[in-house]
Amino acid sequence: MRKLQGLRKASHFGPTLIVTTIGWLFANYYWWEGPAYVIAFGIFCGQLVVGWSNDLYDHEDDLAHQRTKKPLVAGLITPDYLRKWIYFMTPFAFFANLFGPLGIKGGLVYMLGIACGIGYNFYFKFNAASPLPYAIAFAALPSSIAISKDITPPVWMWLGGALWGMAAHFINVIKDMDEDQQSGINGLPQRLGKSNSIFAAAILIALGILVLL
Repeated sequence: MRKLQGLRKASHFGPTLIVTTIGWLFANYYWWEGPAYVIAFGIFCGQLVVGWSNDLYDHEDDLAHQRTKKPLVAGLITPDYLRKWIYFMTPFAFFANLFGPLGIKGGLVYMLGIACGIGYNFYFKFNAASPLPYAIAFAALPSSIAISKDITPPVWMWLGGALWGMAAHFINVIKDMDEDQQSGINGLPQRLGKSNSIFAAAILIALGILVLL
């Protein structure tokens, strides 16, 4: 149970559950309840890879800042244990998405979003292009489901997703911004500062709402 708890916490379970639920809602709209659960399962697996790789990469930084709520720092799981699960879940997520209801095209679009999430963990969060992976990933999630039904994703879907994804990035960074700056993590929000990041998030959310109107 201790290790399961560690894996759950390392997955950033709250955001993972939110993304999975959003995916299920779109899947239930475009498909029906049965395939929607299969699609949601594939989405969940992909989100696990993003969350786990984030905690594994940030382990040393989390130790330096004594983030004892992190499962690796708290000793609930070890880096080697988490690494093994990432090695297992990455190909499994590809299989679950490409050979499930999303199909090859929809599955590849969704996994592009997962690749962006991993790319952010290892590269983009250190430079001014840090919002880009969020924009692509949040646009890819609903678009992949529309594509799985041979429907061209409408503008409101991918553009709204991109805008809200970038807003989520600015909001998510604010709480750890001071520590990130100390660690040399200089994504766009860290470069702009807290006040400007809050303003940027508000503008992006407003633009996302306008897209839907």
